[in-house]
Amino acid sequence: MSQRFGRVCLIVLDSAGIGEMPDAADWGDAGADTLGHIMASRNVALPNLQKMGLGNIRPLAGVPASDAPSGSYGKCTLRSNGKDTTTGHWEMAGIILEKAFPTYPNGFPPRIINEFVAQAKVPGVLGNVPASGTEIIKELGEEHIRTGKPIVYTSADSVFQIAAHEEVVPIDRLYEMCEIARRILDGEDKVGRVIARPFLGSTAANFKRTENRHDYAVPPPPANLLPLLKDAGLDVVCVGKIASIYDSTGVTEDLIAKNNDQTVEQTINALNADTKGLIFSNMVDFDMLYGHRRDTEGYARALERFDTQLPAIFDAMRDDDLLILTADHGNDPTFRGSDHTREYVPLLVCGKNAKPGVDLGTRGSLADIGATVAENFGLALGAGESFLQALYRT
Repeated sequence: MSQRFGRVCLIVLDSAGIGEMPDAADWGDAGADTLGHIMASRNVALPNLQKMGLGNIRPLAGVPASDAPSGSYGKCTLRSNGKDTTTGHWEMAGIILEKAFPTYPNGFPPRIINEFVAQAKVPGVLGNVPASGTEIIKELGEEHIRTGKPIVYTSADSVFQIAAHEEVVPIDRLYEMCEIARRILDGEDKVGRVIARPFLGSTAANFKRTENRHDYAVPPPPANLLPLLKDAGLDVVCVGKIASIYDSTGVTEDLIAKNNDQTVEQTINALNADTKGLIFSNMVDFDMLYGHRRDTEGYARALERFDTQLPAIFDAMRDDDLLILTADHGNDPTFRGSDHTREYVPLLVCGKNAKPGVDLGTRGSLADIGATVAENFGLALGAGESFLQALYRT
């Protein structure tokens, strides 16, 4: 099969699920519907996503189906056992997880904490609970400054997070603690990520996390999309937290982006560069700022903001580029708690040389995305079913 597209730009709208999966009740997520509930909260203006075919995937309040969508549309099933960032992104690259990464809804057991205290040579830890990162530094930051004890916390994700004030625990020392935690958290305790969460400020009223966050992820299995592309001599340009999710495996360029606006800017920079292969971006704010914090209005505004930025992305695309928009899981801001939600994710695909208006249906796995990218470049992923041929103009 001849190659159709010179580049693929894959943008993940982190947590933008589009309705509960059949097994949602097994995860405590019956009734979850991230985009559906946001759209129902008020009139959310998404003209560009509507034109691409967002409303053609399923009925959404205020987002009618387009009679002539500019893109092709469908939704993807999360086939893996999980509903977290690593699970969703790895599945896109062809990795199907049969066993979920461990989570710690009651905090980490003494065997982990005691070993961390001993090996990291710290005077103890504060917290050790599931928490919002911004809230826990408000609650425990002043005590951390007094005692020098790092703040350890987790979340609904499979993560071990360490927060420390940069003037109390220097950055290099915090990173060293994280590396120690990463070594300890193995076997049955192999969490998806260990994350350094440094902050600054003098009191709870003005503590603020800095941009020196660093993730220590579990390395993915080597047989996945990113090294497959890299080994074939193609570019794998990652924007935002993508590189850290894959532990930089198969990444040829890592463009730093700390929020949605920076991700859009860096994605456009990558599109304007002379590259061939994959541009892979993550829009982190949807999940981090609005889903977990159950901020429906903030999520709606962020979606509207991204919609206004889409024309700039379209303008930066070459004639032979293909754009894929999707998500990694759900995080319904109207739902109870602060956990991710087990949902289908949207699939929108467009390009100047791609066939528009194709109903791609309900895909069996997010790995279908990776299989499509691989087939486009004459490669075989080994997981998922490609929808590349459906995009060919006749």
